[in-house]
Amino acid sequence: MSRLFTQPVSEATGHAAQLFTAIKGAIGKVPNAYATAGSNSPVALEAALNLDGALRKASLSAKEVEVVKLAVSQDAQCDYCLAAHTLMGGKAGLSASAIQAARHGTPSGEAKLDALAAFVHTIVRTSGDVPAPVVIAVKEAGYSDAQIVDTLLAVAAITFTNLLNRVNATPLDFPPAP
Repeated sequence: MSRLFTQPVSEATGHAAQLFTAIKGAIGKVPNAYATAGSNSPVALEAALNLDGALRKASLSAKEVEVVKLAVSQDAQCDYCLAAHTLMGGKAGLSASAIQAARHGTPSGEAKLDALAAFVHTIVRTSGDVPAPVVIAVKEAGYSDAQIVDTLLAVAAITFTNLLNRVNATPLDFPPAP
């Protein structure tokens, strides 16, 4: 059960209703996380949607964005985001084994994606300056400075939803992640 106020999507008014209509039109439903965010702060929901919209125009592929979101969600232990991004990762072309590898920092057979996941796990699990060898490794795997910055944007985007879902204990409306 949600810990934060979440009104039925059908009862939303104003800006929240507009956002919910757009989300439903785009993906066929309003996921519980978006319903909670929009019920409480349409501004926060709009910002989260705008971040994800920006990521679709950024220098990372959809697969790479999902690797980032899976790695961060695993480290945050956000069951809701793991469920959502396991589904989205599959739709973006990640195999079940690549999804598990991104989550757990194990080899997937795709060295470039493995380097990205390792980079993300390091930046999420540590504080202070990221060690130079970590940055060098992701660059040597083929990532540009622009892609590194876009990776940080993806980390920021998923961190918001991880936090929202962890505070709210958002009920799953996606199949649970294995």
